[in-house]
Amino acid sequence: MTDTNLSSIPAYQKLKTLRSLLLRLHKALLDAERDSYERIHGRIATKGEFFQLVIGDPWFDWLRPISQFIVQMDEVLQAKEPVSPNQIHTLLARARDLLPLSETDPSEAAVRYQRARENYPAIETMSAEVTNLLDIAPTGENLNP
Repeated sequence: MTDTNLSSIPAYQKLKTLRSLLLRLHKALLDAERDSYERIHGRIATKGEFFQLVIGDPWFDWLRPISQFIVQMDEVLQAKEPVSPNQIHTLLARARDLLPLSETDPSEAAVRYQRARENYPAIETMSAEVTNLLDIAPTGENLNP
């Protein structure tokens, strides 16, 4: 199915919107983590050094599932072969499992995500946009399975 054929499917539009929102949220989370990292370890001198930290330093481990998920969305959205509505719905379901990281989740990822939401109003706003798009209740309960 081509992008033209898929564009009329609401789930496809939702996935495209989600990708855009997640890219913005991911960048904001990276910026927030960079700030925190630099307060403890000192200034990161170059973009290359920052990139190496993002892909290899344990400090940024919790953000990697979001990065990998964005790549998965890109692969589906840019596929040359037909994409089934089932693939789209599967990605949306994975997004609901990935985000939001619940306030009651004791994992390091959830704690750091909540801290970023509390300390950066833009992250809170973007998080709410993702939650609303995915029909997830504030408690993390999926409203639309």
